[in-house]
Amino acid sequence: MSAPTKWNDLRKDIGRRMDSAVEVLKKEFSGLRSGRASINLLDPVVVEAYGQAMPISQCGTVGVPEPRMLTVQVWDKGLVKAVEKSIRDAGLGLNPQADGQMVRVPIPALNEERRKELQKVAGKYSEQARVSVRNVRRDGMDTLKKMEKDGHISEDEIKKHEKDIQSITDDTIKKIDEHLAHKEKEIMQV
Repeated sequence: MSAPTKWNDLRKDIGRRMDSAVEVLKKEFSGLRSGRASINLLDPVVVEAYGQAMPISQCGTVGVPEPRMLTVQVWDKGLVKAVEKSIRDAGLGLNPQADGQMVRVPIPALNEERRKELQKVAGKYSEQARVSVRNVRRDGMDTLKKMEKDGHISEDEIKKHEKDIQSITDDTIKKIDEHLAHKEKEIMQV
């Protein structure tokens, strides 16, 4: 494989892996509640069902009938109590109530203290994403050095490609910071 093709493949891989870190961050942010109901809020809930742990989405249909209410239409009547207990024990600050095969989950208004806690959690998630991006950058730089050592690219090309990798990294970090700013604003809105 020629050097430009290897570089292009490396560049695509770096971009794909960095974009993946941003997507993971967005998914984690969707699980942080901001006072409004979202079906993603229950994503971290795992239910003990049929002798194994399974995501709540495999036990019932999650819905948002109104802005401050979630519902879970449990498919198996025998799992209603397990679903209710799993939501309560998930550490989301929610208090579900069973109503036949339906579990209603009112979303309480966030107090100032809880909003600040959620901001810290959002900050932690975004720092994890930044670390992932920096690890991808490091892997890319190491691969470039190996390509130079193997004689596939020159020192001048390495310098150019290192700048390119740093540019991709900076752009991705900027996206992460923008998502964090948006999520913090959403959390703090009354």
